[in-house]
Amino acid sequence: MKRQALRADLLMLITAMIWGSAFVAQRMGMDHIGPYLYSGLRFVLGSLVLLPLLLLRRPAGSAPQPLNRGLWLGGGLMGLALALGINLQQVGLLFTSVTNSGFITGLYVIIVPLLGLLLGQRTGLGTWLGASLAVVGMFLLSVGENFHVASGDWLQLAGAFVWGAHVLLVSFFASRYDPIRLSAIQFAVCAVISLLLAVVFEDIQWAAIREAAPAIIYGGLISVGIGYTLQVIAQKDAIASHAAIILSLEAVFAAIAGALFLSESLQARGYLGCTLMLIGMLVAQLWPRRVQAPEADATPAARTTPGS
Repeated sequence: MKRQALRADLLMLITAMIWGSAFVAQRMGMDHIGPYLYSGLRFVLGSLVLLPLLLLRRPAGSAPQPLNRGLWLGGGLMGLALALGINLQQVGLLFTSVTNSGFITGLYVIIVPLLGLLLGQRTGLGTWLGASLAVVGMFLLSVGENFHVASGDWLQLAGAFVWGAHVLLVSFFASRYDPIRLSAIQFAVCAVISLLLAVVFEDIQWAAIREAAPAIIYGGLISVGIGYTLQVIAQKDAIASHAAIILSLEAVFAAIAGALFLSESLQARGYLGCTLMLIGMLVAQLWPRRVQAPEADATPAARTTPGS
């Protein structure tokens, strides 16, 4: 179990690094095309990336897992939340910086345990301390002295609540169904919704799509095809509230990528923020939790319930 937990933590850390750097691609892609079209095209590409895995990962001679109603429901709900969250984030990037976007999006680190309480899940002191340190760290990292609430910041804040719900949905369904199939369904749902929005609200031109191709390829192949798939695989063996803390480190990587590629400044307080976020992650992971006696009828859902 410890090896599985360590593997899950490592995969989620890689995911956070991919997501953080993808903020730059998301911003650069919109130099040529609209936010909905960018989201739709990159999730189409992400869906295509998973096709070989769907065809090749099944051992020879084994029966395929049935495409039951629960799998479709889980993938559909995850895809709906993903479409809402990613498009709020994408449109918000038009009106705020990559650094602020990373910070505000990362607020789901505290939203996840709050939503978990509404669902009857218990959250231990270590999780709350770690989440609090992470939020303070993100504030120091991303918010300057003259911070004002721009329209893009409000959109990112709304998206943070959606991302919190998405983390809980992934934790719930990934422990019950095949993570690759779940990912493929949620990517397809997100792509369809985003492309429909693009057809209704945006001007679509092939020349502009070609100009945005490098950002679309990075966003689709790396961020979606690899990043979101790793999230689903990792959360199969992770507690939702701990997953949120590790994944929130995307704010650190977003700030670093913004400084390197978009000349967004990272001052001394930003480095302090990074340090506090790392400490918060370690506190949430290493804080002693009360050991409960195993129950005879324990279900896989227990793995997604925060410990006390």
